[in-house]
Amino acid sequence: MQKSANILVLDGDPLNRVVLENTLSDEHLVISCANSDKAFERLLHTQIDLIIVDILMPDDEGLDFLLQLKADPNSYQIPVIVISASNSYQDEARGLLLGAVDYIVKPFSPNIVKARVKIHLAIKQKNDLLERLANIDGLTEVPNRRALDETLAQLWYQSRDQQVPLSVLLVDIDYFKEYNDSCGFSAGDECLVKVAKVLQSMTQKVEGFVARYDGVRFVALINKRNADQAMSLASAMHQAVDALSIPHPSSPICAHVTISMGVVHVHEDFSGDQNDSLELADEALLQAHQQQERVVLVSR
Repeated sequence: MQKSANILVLDGDPLNRVVLENTLSDEHLVISCANSDKAFERLLHTQIDLIIVDILMPDDEGLDFLLQLKADPNSYQIPVIVISASNSYQDEARGLLLGAVDYIVKPFSPNIVKARVKIHLAIKQKNDLLERLANIDGLTEVPNRRALDETLAQLWYQSRDQQVPLSVLLVDIDYFKEYNDSCGFSAGDECLVKVAKVLQSMTQKVEGFVARYDGVRFVALINKRNADQAMSLASAMHQAVDALSIPHPSSPICAHVTISMGVVHVHEDFSGDQNDSLELADEALLQAHQQQERVVLVSR
């Protein structure tokens, strides 16, 4: 039977771990850890939906785990239920103030644990849905500018720290204003949707990310790829948009809709911040338009 959620249990008491696993394993995959090092290791390799932690472990290990968890942008949104032998209101308040969503006192009732877990997983599902909707462009249904800013920042610092390349591809639909003027806004919206889908399809083939940047421009991101691979993606995008064969009666350069691109390949110089790469891509795109080139590459 498929498990509905992955639940991480951090508790130094082996009996409590067994009881929690027996309580929850019928519906969920329960991952039990006796110490925080193993818990953090599992967090790196497993998608965890909810955490149960004892904050009264020796040497404040459970408390420190909770503090580190909530300080990390990659894990702070995971709901945490504190389970503790202390029935002190002060300890309960401390756990909740540190970011826990609930507090259960040992010895606990299995039915209460099941009910609390069910409630907080349902809340997480709704929050995850809202988060996804907040990051999706309403027209094209690809990620929006908010999602782009978050992903670019994450990939920028990851690429810098791991010393791997990062490529930023800024894509513009050529003479789109003229297309709207001659074909109408409804056709313009349909064109944006079609272009967005093929850009996303091409980018996903190289495990990249694409988002709508502004009105008629998109940004694709790929890391751990060299400049030639970035240019191969650019070429694939051009070919995919050309293959759509969307008629463009007002284009002075082609009978169908085309795109131009500014590509920035960062492999050595990660000085400044991620927004610098967007500015460079914008300059490269402007150069592509001025020189009537399909793509201009800038490396740093």
